[in-house]
Amino acid sequence: MDGALLSVRTTLVFLLALLVGATAGGLTALAGDSTPRGLLAGLAAAGLAVPFFNRLIDTEGSGSRQHRHAGTGVREGDGNG
Repeated sequence: MDGALLSVRTTLVFLLALLVGATAGGLTALAGDSTPRGLLAGLAAAGLAVPFFNRLIDTEGSGSRQHRHAGTGVREGDGNG
C-alpha cells in the first residue's frame, strides 16, 4: 500500500472519529449531564468510531469482492428451486 494513501486514510478515519466524539460529547453536555460525563461519552464514542470507520474505508477492496453463493455455476431447472 502506498504511504501517501495510508496517510490520507488514517487522517480521514481520525477526523471522522473526532467529529463523532465531539458530537456525542456536545449532545451529552446539552442533555444536562456534567462536563466529565460528556467528556467520557465523547471519548468512548470516538474510540468506538475508529475501528468502525477503519473497516468502512477499506482500501484493499475486500468489501467489493464478490462472494460465491451456494449453487453458483449450477443451473436451476425444474424442481431445483
